Amino acid sequence: MNTRLLMPGKLDGIGWFTFETLKRITKSHPETHFYFLFDRNYSPEVIFGDNVTPVILRPATRHPFLWYFWLECRVASFLRRIKPDLFLSTDGFLPLRSKVPSLQVIHDINFEHRPGDLPLVAGKYYRYFFPRYARKASRILTVSEYSRRDIINQYDVNEDLVDLAYNGANEQFHPLAPEQADEVRNDITKGCPYFLFVGSLHPRKNITNLLKAFQLFKDENKANFKLVLVGEKFFLTSPMEEQLEKMPNKKDVIFTGRLSPDRLNEVIGAAWAMTFVPYFEGFGIPIVEAMRCEIPVIASKVTSLPEIAGDAAIYTTPESPGSIRDAMIRIVREKGLRDELIEKGRKRRDLFSWGDTARKLWESMEKVMDRDA
Repeated sequence: MNTRLLMPGKLDGIGWFTFETLKRITKSHPETHFYFLFDRNYSPEVIFGDNVTPVILRPATRHPFLWYFWLECRVASFLRRIKPDLFLSTDGFLPLRSKVPSLQVIHDINFEHRPGDLPLVAGKYYRYFFPRYARKASRILTVSEYSRRDIINQYDVNEDLVDLAYNGANEQFHPLAPEQADEVRNDITKGCPYFLFVGSLHPRKNITNLLKAFQLFKDENKANFKLVLVGEKFFLTSPMEEQLEKMPNKKDVIFTGRLSPDRLNEVIGAAWAMTFVPYFEGFGIPIVEAMRCEIPVIASKVTSLPEIAGDAAIYTTPESPGSIRDAMIRIVREKGLRDELIEKGRKRRDLFSWGDTARKLWESMEKVMDRDA
């Protein structure tokens, strides 16, 4: 198992996928032995049972040149030595030199469609190697039908070899009691209602247009709403920072940084609405988290998001701040709309569970091992 992103306290979408699925798979299959491959010191809490052996293969993969060295030298050498039945990579990276049967998880291929959203060298690495990884893999698994069709078409792979398993959301996410929601709002916005974004702060997430839309909303709607952004800055954030500086209402924008799952549950559960309007998304876990917390969703009508949110969202055009503003105004002004979306979200959220994700991932693993038995 490639578990280099399995770092508690720093888990992002791929990290949570890895954590939630491997925790279940290793516990459900005590008859199977698993090697977890790390590129740095690991936390004991991610060694889920006695049938898991952690292995540190240094150096830490901090830039593309080290990605290549780690995979083609350190990982490939280890696989030659132990000769496992399967190599699983939940972040999509595969050692091309290895002959071990492999299951590649590709969450999306945004870098093929939006190359400018990544630093230059990283983007070139992804666009050069991921087509080769896809051709090398025994099977591929992805997290939405949108991504499945995109991978099949972009990389010209056999569609029978590409499986689908939706992401889940942490089962601890739940609605807040009204008094608890009031306490959270008092703590982070001095009691004001707020729109919420959750995710990494980088160009693909469309934070600049979200900020523009929020300012347009404030210009038209004098209610004392705030905008709360949860997540860490990654790279290429200058346009976002420039937009923030010129906003008359920049004091109404609150950055929390990364939050623990418990605190994130509170901040989502106290929000007026989730505003998740990226340009490109392979799944969109914050949408499901909002549904679990019974908070309505404003989403981009692009890529996988309509597939995930269904009829439980107001959709916007991500390139248009005016479209995002209009959705914000609707969710505030239209009587009954918020309750209607919450009810639709209650019905839709049951489509997504980490238990189902882990089961389907294991089924894909078995297909690879059965084929190569």
